[in-house]
Amino acid sequence: MKISMLTPCFNEEANVRLCAEAVAGVMRGPLAAYDYEHVFCDNASTDKTVDILREMAAADPHIKVAVNSRNVGPMRNTVNGLQYLSGDLVVPFIPADLQDPPEVIPDLLAAMGPNIDVVYGVRCDRREPLHLKVSRGLYYRLSSFISGGVTPPNHAGDFMLARSHVIDAVVGTAGGQSYLRGLVAQTEPRHATHPYAWRQREHGKSRNSYLSLIDQAFTGLLSTAKSPLRWAMPVGFVASVLGLLYAAVTVVLRLLNIGGGDAGVATIIVGVFMFGGLQLFVMGVVGEYVLSIHRSVHPPPPVIERERINL
Repeated sequence: MKISMLTPCFNEEANVRLCAEAVAGVMRGPLAAYDYEHVFCDNASTDKTVDILREMAAADPHIKVAVNSRNVGPMRNTVNGLQYLSGDLVVPFIPADLQDPPEVIPDLLAAMGPNIDVVYGVRCDRREPLHLKVSRGLYYRLSSFISGGVTPPNHAGDFMLARSHVIDAVVGTAGGQSYLRGLVAQTEPRHATHPYAWRQREHGKSRNSYLSLIDQAFTGLLSTAKSPLRWAMPVGFVASVLGLLYAAVTVVLRLLNIGGGDAGVATIIVGVFMFGGLQLFVMGVVGEYVLSIHRSVHPPPPVIERERINL
């Protein structure tokens, strides 16, 4: 059998060689009985990453490279790279910085029984700042709550082992949507999980900014959840009831001559802020779904690559 692995990268000159060596060590060691390919999908790097990838591909036919003509973002770059994977089993994401360690792949393979389509790697130990741990935990709980259960296991990322037919289904339906783990979960595969420790980056600097993480979080919620729009109506109803109750209380207090200030000022201020904020919230939810629909109806053009090596 053949195992295909994908590493998307952008300005990772300090890491791509170490990543390729780590994967080769696993495939020539505990998984020596398997054929493999390691595809690097470069997102128009501006440092020496592409030069290093050329050298490695020239020395090792297992290493294959696609170089994008421009930076299309990390999520779209990953989904685009999936089309080049030809193995029976697929690891659709191995980060160049090795935070998801290739040494876990044999454990994922051991957990894949004959009736299992996907083995999710679950990050049980995150070596990152406390505020990121808390934010991720809240995000996974929120995603699971509003998606009705059609979502990856909590703390599961794109690092997984999947059968090729699952990945083929994802590539065929991705369109303008690029949230890999959510797309895999929506195929509702028979799955298992394997916990592992998520490492700290040792070399170079991550290009995944906080704004990028927030954008990925919104994309993930919209691609796996249908309930936010349905929740907007009951939230609006509750807010309206609270507004009416406050108005009634204000009238009673004024009749009893309790409280200071000009008559009606407090009611107007609270009403404007409550209903104005509610309207902005609902319009924001509707706007995100309209944007998602627009991406599906008018998907972006295919990613153009300026170079392919061993592909």
